[in-house]
Amino acid sequence: MVRYILKRLLVALLTIFVISCVTFLLMNAIPGGPFLSEKAPSQATLDAMNAKYGLDKPVPVQLFNYVKSVFQGDFGVSLRMQRNRPILDIIKEMFPVSAKLGIFALLSAIILGIPMGCVAAYRQGKVTDSILRVVTTLGIAVPGFVLAALLQYFLCVKLGLFPSMGIAKPIQYVLPVFCLSFYPMCYIGRLMRSSMLDAINQEYVRTARAKGVRPFALIFKHTLRNAVIPVITYLGPLTAYTLTGGFVVESVFSIPGLGRYFVQSILNRDYPLIMGTTIFLAVLIVMMNVVVDIAYKFVDPRIDFGKGND
Repeated sequence: MVRYILKRLLVALLTIFVISCVTFLLMNAIPGGPFLSEKAPSQATLDAMNAKYGLDKPVPVQLFNYVKSVFQGDFGVSLRMQRNRPILDIIKEMFPVSAKLGIFALLSAIILGIPMGCVAAYRQGKVTDSILRVVTTLGIAVPGFVLAALLQYFLCVKLGLFPSMGIAKPIQYVLPVFCLSFYPMCYIGRLMRSSMLDAINQEYVRTARAKGVRPFALIFKHTLRNAVIPVITYLGPLTAYTLTGGFVVESVFSIPGLGRYFVQSILNRDYPLIMGTTIFLAVLIVMMNVVVDIAYKFVDPRIDFGKGND
């Protein structure tokens, strides 16, 4: 168990290293620079700014210094949005807003998605199953920005049922949370349905049904534990995604979170901020996947870390 965890952590560090390098190189490949604007500064000014932030050095040297700083917990400073403010301070300020929204969305997706898939599997071929399949298909097919824009237009502007911006009041969380959780809820529902159908056809389930076990106990006691494993796999990247907030959702509803700030940093060409938030999100995804891998053992003790999963 300890050996497995150490291996996963080593792979996680290697993944973060590769992501840091790729992100840095992609940012350097983009034409233009963070100091260019409608009123272009003089060449002397550009040279002075590049020298101040170490951008005048060769790319390999910049890459080495940046990766070294990242692994020391230093993401640099903002060059445009909040000039000279440490990016880590910006993330600390913005992330709790996105995390709060993401936690509500994550819980909603899990609480509604798992029962939805279980019911659809148990009612396979019936009207309930057909309706749930249509809903989950639409949830996966419709882009988040379309859903957010439609709900804002009809429920906020036309009907006035919900506020259209901010999250200062509890009612203002309803639409953003729904928009952020709808896709993962539908995806979890489809995963759960497929996995549950496989579990229901197992021999031990037929035996339990022959003994007269009630449908509720059959689904949620005998088959759920095995059927939920694919959902746990998906919870790794899902948790990271929801905790950082949906970029589009935060932008549409004007929520002052990390996702909206990330979009603004792209528009303002604040390269260090773009790289910092991208790496922060990548670290969350990698660490959540490590946690999910370890959680497998607690869900299914039969999993052997030393052989099949190395």
